[in-house]
Amino acid sequence: MLSMAPLKALFTAQFLSAFVDNMILFIVLAVIKRDGYPDYYLPFVQTTFLASYILLSPWVGRFADRKPKSNVLITGNIVKAGGALLLLFHCNPALSYAVVGLGAVIYSPAKYGILPFLTRNEKELLKANSGLESYTILAILTGSIAGGVLSDLSVSLALTACLALYATSILVNTFIPKNPGNRNIDYQNAISEFGTDIITLFRNHQSHYSLIGSGSFWLASAVLRMIIFAWVPLTLGITSGTSISLIIAVTGVGIAIGAALTPYLIMIKNYHRTIWFGYAMALCIFAFLSIQSIFLVVVFLLLIGALGGIYIVPMNAVLQQVGQHTVGEGKTIAVQNFIENSFMCLGVGLYTLAAQKGVTVFMSIGITGVVLLLLVTYLLIYVKDKKW
Repeated sequence: MLSMAPLKALFTAQFLSAFVDNMILFIVLAVIKRDGYPDYYLPFVQTTFLASYILLSPWVGRFADRKPKSNVLITGNIVKAGGALLLLFHCNPALSYAVVGLGAVIYSPAKYGILPFLTRNEKELLKANSGLESYTILAILTGSIAGGVLSDLSVSLALTACLALYATSILVNTFIPKNPGNRNIDYQNAISEFGTDIITLFRNHQSHYSLIGSGSFWLASAVLRMIIFAWVPLTLGITSGTSISLIIAVTGVGIAIGAALTPYLIMIKNYHRTIWFGYAMALCIFAFLSIQSIFLVVVFLLLIGALGGIYIVPMNAVLQQVGQHTVGEGKTIAVQNFIENSFMCLGVGLYTLAAQKGVTVFMSIGITGVVLLLLVTYLLIYVKDKKW
């Protein structure tokens, strides 16, 4: 009988699922170009994906804590496959990608929330977070490339590959042990209790820091990713989907490196040292106001990714630890998703509006760097105020 170690099964299933998620973004880009949608439609489509996280957050965390988390992972993948099928049958890309987002928002609380169940102590939890982040970023890297290459060849072929990989991820999820879940959790007062969960986590110094920190990272990352789609053709004259996906994937390599280095640089007890990596990441963003060399683009995207990986991994571990002893792991990740995706939706939404109004790409880069600097400075002030 086939078997697989629990963490290895989780990492493999997460890699396959995230690989396809990132393929689909580039497939959507190809569909937008093929069908003649306006230039601002890609960030609009991204906003519909993020909106799924925001609107469903009160329920998905409870769902993840009520059910065995391996079953929740399977459910999320089935829904994401439904979004890919809609694209295959030529449905509107915004609607189709929103369904993929629905599957992703179901999937996310379970993939992180199960880690405390599969680990025995803080050290193992941090290493497991680092491993999960590394596999996720590797999936972003390779999935982005595969999505760009396959969608340049055939959108239908690319979507068929997506469906096959989602099915494989579902199969691998069956090797993850089933935690018992909590059947006493219901959905009757989900919205009000979700608000209480948010307040509880923001009152805790550690989770307050981590929620704002992770939100700032993903805001900057999401907006920068959209900007790069426009910046590369404008500055480097590159228009091929394959080439753009390769350039953007460099950031994923950097994040994977940063995530792998994190356990050797920062421990859970001194995770507030991540502030300095956040500052460094923000400063690197400003480099895109002046560089025009493909070599320097690769160097700075790699650097931004590595700094970002070190910035974000300890925050995820801290949140899971706090959540395990307060509102519950799944509900904590749901709150984290709500905060992160609210930040991203706000950032991408404002960038979409700015693009419609004719704001230059370079102005958008500068604003993104300034916003990240301000958010990291807030964390610095918060840390000093609490005298950690």
